[in-house]
Amino acid sequence: MNLLVSACLLGAACKYSGTSNFDPRIAALAENHHLIPVCPEQLGGLPTPRKTVEIAEGRALDRDGLDVTAQFLKGAEESLKLARLLRCNAAILKSRSPSCGHGFVYDGTFSGKLTAGNGLTADLLCKAGIEVFSDEEVSAWSEFEKSHSCAQ
Repeated sequence: MNLLVSACLLGAACKYSGTSNFDPRIAALAENHHLIPVCPEQLGGLPTPRKTVEIAEGRALDRDGLDVTAQFLKGAEESLKLARLLRCNAAILKSRSPSCGHGFVYDGTFSGKLTAGNGLTADLLCKAGIEVFSDEEVSAWSEFEKSHSCAQ
């Protein structure tokens, strides 16, 4: 199965702070699947490191109030293009991220408070019919994987 994966989960130093969110559970999926790493924020033209960004009323705003929604949307569109081109059946993305978060993202107050919703890339992928899981949804991913094991 081809899986779109947040590059930071595979060890790429593309997180806003210039570090990664390496997750050995996600990296181990390469034993049975083709992992396609993406960082939507970099694909959208944002530098690394960069200021933290949160979603507020559908807009991607950095801590200083700079609107980077256009870059986030461009990165989301580029990620979707790659997912389609490489026939990704699903995506495993970084939880709570303003790009990749699935189910919950930070609420835009920069206070650490979460709110229900998706990051801009996760939202676009979902709308395009690609199954999206966060790195915190391992059990849901496992069930999806089992139900699609013959669909290679």
